[in-house]
Amino acid sequence: MKINQHNFPSKFTLSLLLVALLSGCAAAVVGTGIAVGAMVATDRRTSGAQLEDETIELKSSNAIKSALGDKAHVNITSYNRRVLLTGEVSSTNDKVLVEKTVIKIENVQSIVNDIAVMPASSLTRRSEDAVITTKIKASLLETNGIQANAIKVVTERGIVYLLGKVTPGELENATKIARGVSGVEKVVRVAEVIPGN
Repeated sequence: MKINQHNFPSKFTLSLLLVALLSGCAAAVVGTGIAVGAMVATDRRTSGAQLEDETIELKSSNAIKSALGDKAHVNITSYNRRVLLTGEVSSTNDKVLVEKTVIKIENVQSIVNDIAVMPASSLTRRSEDAVITTKIKASLLETNGIQANAIKVVTERGIVYLLGKVTPGELENATKIARGVSGVEKVVRVAEVIPGN
């Protein structure tokens, strides 16, 4: 039987449905299914690309853990097979090793290696970054003319990274929104620009 990847749900979708099922609430199952289905449907990536991105992130994380153990704090974000590496490592050699490790993962098309060579960030710093990301995402949802689900926001040490498949106008608006959030040091645009306004 041939599976049409465009209609096949991602592992993320299935995981959310399973959580809702295990909680014993049928309404949650229906609500979760509708919400996640809408997110998958409005994502500009194919469902196959979404699944590949999740797989890339998982395999990369495991490979880096095997290579460096607890010596590094590395975050892997994949969007449409383009990988952003952020976090901190103790040496330039480790930074290079992380990139060499991730480029070997199946389906990785390109890498932006923005890992810093410095001590790992504190839990306080990571919490502040999470708040910044949440504020930006909330503002994107409230802004007309931006398909918020097409933009992925990552924050590391006050640096905001914008990923996704976006039009020039969406990228400009998202950049302005991110720059206007308190605590943002810099905005780095690593999004794939597509035709449109």
